[in-house]
Amino acid sequence: MEKNKKAADKVKEQPITYEVYAEMPDDGNRYEVIDGVLELMSPSPTASHQSILSELIDALRQSCKTDYLIYFAPLDVILSDTNVVQPDAIMIHRSRKHIVTSRGIEGPPDLAVEVLSPSSQKRDRLKKRAVYEKHGVPEYWIVDPDSRTLEQFQLDERGNYVLIQLYEGDELIASDKLHCVSFAISRLFADVLQ
Repeated sequence: MEKNKKAADKVKEQPITYEVYAEMPDDGNRYEVIDGVLELMSPSPTASHQSILSELIDALRQSCKTDYLIYFAPLDVILSDTNVVQPDAIMIHRSRKHIVTSRGIEGPPDLAVEVLSPSSQKRDRLKKRAVYEKHGVPEYWIVDPDSRTLEQFQLDERGNYVLIQLYEGDELIASDKLHCVSFAISRLFADVLQ
């Protein structure tokens, strides 16, 4: 009996890989794999979250569609065998479209965006930021519906994220890595209830 328990404990200790994740039966929930740990994602997004994401996707498509492929969740971004995430929005330069496969996105996108929810703040600000940084996602945005801001992080020469800008109000979002980006942050919150 004790031997079986030890064997079962060892199985539990094994990191979750993309293959294990992909074979899971659909239980109606969404999951991510962060550093080999299966993490249950928040319940379905709120109407405010969806409104912000919709406006963001529209803004990105209007300014960047010619040069970038633009996707939104749910879509697996497979950064490694033990890191599979579903950013709210991503952009991939068309010269790198080979990373778009039937399994999802296999490699780091040029931009990952997370729209915060009360239940996702810690994961988005700490865990996912660290995973995106570790796997070389050049630019990461965090959109905060409560403060109506956008935090823009870029990798520095050492491969660490640095907060480049905090946008609010009618400030125009710009990026020296994503030259096509150009829209006012206020646009994202135009249809969000107070």
